[in-house]
Amino acid sequence: MESSSAPSGGSTRREATRQKLYEAAVTLIAEQGFSATTVDEIAERAGVAKGTVYYNFASKSVLFEELLRHGVGLLTASLREAAERTEREGGSRVDALDAMIRAGLEFIARYPAFTQLYVAELWRTNRAWQSTLMVVRQQVVAVVEDVLRAGVENGELAEEIDIQLTAAALVGMVLVAALDWQSFQPERTLDDVHAALSRLLQGRVSGRR
Repeated sequence: MESSSAPSGGSTRREATRQKLYEAAVTLIAEQGFSATTVDEIAERAGVAKGTVYYNFASKSVLFEELLRHGVGLLTASLREAAERTEREGGSRVDALDAMIRAGLEFIARYPAFTQLYVAELWRTNRAWQSTLMVVRQQVVAVVEDVLRAGVENGELAEEIDIQLTAAALVGMVLVAALDWQSFQPERTLDDVHAALSRLLQGRVSGRR
C-alpha cells in the first residue's frame, strides 16, 4: 500500500520495508485470518528476515494496528483531496460528495484486500486494536461530515440532515457496494458502479421527475 508522498533521507529504506510488510500482512491476513498468520509467514512473503519485522514493529498486533492506520490514512487523504479538488474547481457540496464516492471506489479497487480486512474488523469487538479501529474509522467519517456540515451551512443541504449518521451511511454505502462489486459483480466497470451510487446520492432513483 503505497503512500502518496515519498519519504526522504534515511527514512526511505525503512519506509520501503514497512510498505513490503504492510502488503504481505494484509494479503496473508485477508487470506487466512489474523490468528492463523504468523510473523514468519509475513517475513517470508515480504522477502525479509523475521528480525526485520520485529525491528519495525514490536509485535504482530502492533503491525496490524499500524496497517489499519496506514491504510485508512490513505483512504482519508484520497477522500479529502477529492473534496478539495471539487471546491477548487467551483463544484457544489453534492459534487464534492460525489467525487468522494468515486475516490473511495478507486481506493477499494486498488486495495481490495485491505478493504475486506477493514470492513471485517469493524464488526469485531474483542480485538486489542479496537480503540485504534474506532479512531481511524472516525477519521474517514469526519471528512464526509465536514462536507455535509458545509453544505448545511451554505443552504445547499437541508438543516434537518443528521450529519453524523448520514456521513457514516455514505461511507458504509461505498464500502459495502464496492465489496459486492469486487466479489459478485466484477464484470461491472468502476464508472458503472460510480454512476449507480451517484444516482442514490442525488435522489434520482424514485422515478419521479
